[in-house]
Amino acid sequence: MKALFIKAAALAAAAVMAACTFALSACAEGGDAKPDNGLPDEGIPDRLTEESEKIVVFAENRTDGFHFADGYSNGQMFNCTWSRESAQPKGDAMGMSVWQKDGTYYGAEFRSYKKYSYGFYSVCMKAADCSGVISSFFTYTGDPRWDEIDIEFLGKDMTEVQFNYYTDGEGHHEYVYDLGFDASEDFHEYAFLWQPDSITWYVDGEAVCRATEDIPEMPQQIMMNVWNCKDHDGWSGVFDPSSLPATAQYKWIAYSPLGEDI
Repeated sequence: MKALFIKAAALAAAAVMAACTFALSACAEGGDAKPDNGLPDEGIPDRLTEESEKIVVFAENRTDGFHFADGYSNGQMFNCTWSRESAQPKGDAMGMSVWQKDGTYYGAEFRSYKKYSYGFYSVCMKAADCSGVISSFFTYTGDPRWDEIDIEFLGKDMTEVQFNYYTDGEGHHEYVYDLGFDASEDFHEYAFLWQPDSITWYVDGEAVCRATEDIPEMPQQIMMNVWNCKDHDGWSGVFDPSSLPATAQYKWIAYSPLGEDI
């Protein structure tokens, strides 16, 4: 729990600074420029998840080593209280929702007990369609320092996904990728390959973004959460409580440690 409070406070400051940095960069390039995706000219081979790599499968109730957050709030930009009731099975997936009761907003978070290091991480998910609500899959640690790797769907536009990472609390690595589809309409596979010298993000097996500077080093927990944001409307979109409950769905999580095959 302590790590979550550390993350919340740091995220609030980092989000403001990152938004300003990104906006200034765009203006300098003419107003609508995007950062380079970092992929080498020769490309990167496709990489889809293998069945043997799945470590959580909700349809099979295979969730050992993970748990749902319950009964507390991160505060700051997180405008909800984590509740186990916010996560309910939906067919062969787990629905994780933002909802409201008696003036309080509730969200859902699912996390591993242990930490994982370099390797291939992936998820099969469908994002929540609600302005101001974030659906995510990421790795995070706040001890001994803040390292994090993100896949985030910002409620303001379901046709985009944001990739980001933090190393020792330093971010400003946002890259927004145009998906070419609505992430809330169907399940897709999203992944990243974390290596000592790079992070490569994938959508449905295709490499779409790569980072090679200031790469995180610390082992991290695997996490995913769905939450409503406040005070950062430019980033998340203006929160729309009339669209609640807003539900993201997750089918499975996979991890494969770094080896010669990847």
